[in-house]
Amino acid sequence: MELDLNPSLSDKARLDVELVRQAIEGDQKAYADLMARYRDSIYFMLLKMVNNSTDAEDLMIEAFGKAFKHIRQYTPNFAFSTWLFKIASNAAIDFMRKKKVTNVSIDDAATNIESTSADIRAEQPTPEERLISEQKIMLLRSVVAKLKPRYRKLVELRYFYEYSYEEIGEEMELPIGTVKAQLYRARELLQNILKDDIAP
Repeated sequence: MELDLNPSLSDKARLDVELVRQAIEGDQKAYADLMARYRDSIYFMLLKMVNNSTDAEDLMIEAFGKAFKHIRQYTPNFAFSTWLFKIASNAAIDFMRKKKVTNVSIDDAATNIESTSADIRAEQPTPEERLISEQKIMLLRSVVAKLKPRYRKLVELRYFYEYSYEEIGEEMELPIGTVKAQLYRARELLQNILKDDIAP
């Protein structure tokens, strides 16, 4: 598939366009290469926006999922990174809107923080939000089930049962450093599974 290049694109952006072309033609490695090039920068941008590492990781996977699903819609009038970052930032904005995140200025923080906390505690998900949440959990469980048993147990303890690293270490008789390293590896494997599931 031919993509018309914008002559002002940088060499890095031109390589991205080539990887996009290969991905559209069915090259699975091209998807992995695109993810490897932007995974960290997307994650840190999202972390800055949502201020929560787990949410940032989830949003990063969601952003790549959307980008890869709709990759044929990308046109190289501008850099692929610009398109990808826009998808990621939109996902974060939608996420924050759904969670009704509000920014309280320092000046009125003292007067508002108590009532804001009360509002957050009182807020209950709507039936629709609960259903969406349950569907996401079912999807995540089906993906996690594809992991090897060791990684699957780590992910389940951390994300389904919300164990701390220390509690996981005790449960699985592993040093905390090993728990963190293996969870990092498990997340990489999950990303690869998701990529394979959504690739055309």
